Amino acid sequence: MAKVNIISGFLGAGKTTLIKKLLDGAFEGEKVVLLENEYGEVGIDGGFMKDSGVQITELNSGCICCTLVGDFTVALGDLIDKYHPDRILIEPSGVGKLSDIRRVVDDVAKTHDIELAGCATVADVGKCRMYARNFGEFFIDQIESAETVILSRTQNTTQDKIEKCVALLREHNEKARIITTPWDELTPRAMLETIEHPTFLLTLDDLPEADHHDHDHEHHHDHDHEEHEHHHDHDHEHHHDHDHEEHEHHHDHDHEEHEHHHDHDHEHGCSCGCGHDHHGHHHADEVFENIGVETPKKFDEAALRHAIAELEEFDVYGDVLRAKGILPLTDGRWLHFDYVPDEVDVRYGSADYTGRLCVIGCNLKEAAIKELFGI
Repeated sequence: MAKVNIISGFLGAGKTTLIKKLLDGAFEGEKVVLLENEYGEVGIDGGFMKDSGVQITELNSGCICCTLVGDFTVALGDLIDKYHPDRILIEPSGVGKLSDIRRVVDDVAKTHDIELAGCATVADVGKCRMYARNFGEFFIDQIESAETVILSRTQNTTQDKIEKCVALLREHNEKARIITTPWDELTPRAMLETIEHPTFLLTLDDLPEADHHDHDHEHHHDHDHEEHEHHHDHDHEHHHDHDHEEHEHHHDHDHEEHEHHHDHDHEHGCSCGCGHDHHGHHHADEVFENIGVETPKKFDEAALRHAIAELEEFDVYGDVLRAKGILPLTDGRWLHFDYVPDEVDVRYGSADYTGRLCVIGCNLKEAAIKELFGI
């Protein structure tokens, strides 16, 4: 019987980093297959993972909520039939709903010899409150639907911040194990043991209700910081409000002192991210946008690093929640990067079949972003 582990997490939480850590010693002697779902036109994470020695199957045909009944279910069954793995790691899209993925695994288990052996959600300790308020329909679903919540980046914050984040998570999941120890202090096997031996097991009846795909809504983004307040109102359906306590400078990125609020008010009484209804019925394509580009262009390294940093300018490029790329440089090397608000990881990596870039967010200014990267 193949064991299935689902590792979910909102955009940029650190799912891929966690999976790399687990692959580095948690599954010795096992045949492991990783099934990813990329939200966006261009899949990037497969390029980041290809040196790990696992087979990667990517689905790029849309958000996981939309491809669920067809592609994802078929892909999981086909993967089992073709590779006969000992273990399957499922990495859903950051804007997917974990409750939906669990239902698919349960459905496939009726016809294939698999068992769900632990379901975890990775949550960025510095952005939990912001994502819960702005994208609760997606973020809270992931928290409610996991037996284990793994906090990322706890080594970069204060004890008070960690405790406040844990208190918030407990409002939505009273029983889950919450890993607060910095990842460098835990072995891959210890992390897997925690995921596979939670304090309780969810059943399908415990999960948030299924997505009914209601459509009509409008977006507003509410940006709120603790220092500096500064208001930007736009005369269209997508609003940016910035609000801080001292000098109030509203830029919706929660990074220790900063909190970036994206409040999506929807019709039909659904308020995705407002704190009132975390079980709205929208799929990712209704709330998030993505830009995916493949390009043979070779980039000047300094100019490329500058472009990545410029994505912080939300008034110019829109609200970029996640960007990642594998791009060739003029000196022959390849630059891999991951971007989330207030945090950028840029490194040299292996070559890919061509340069690839994916940007995910809300109210994206596609022309400005393409001009920024010169593509």
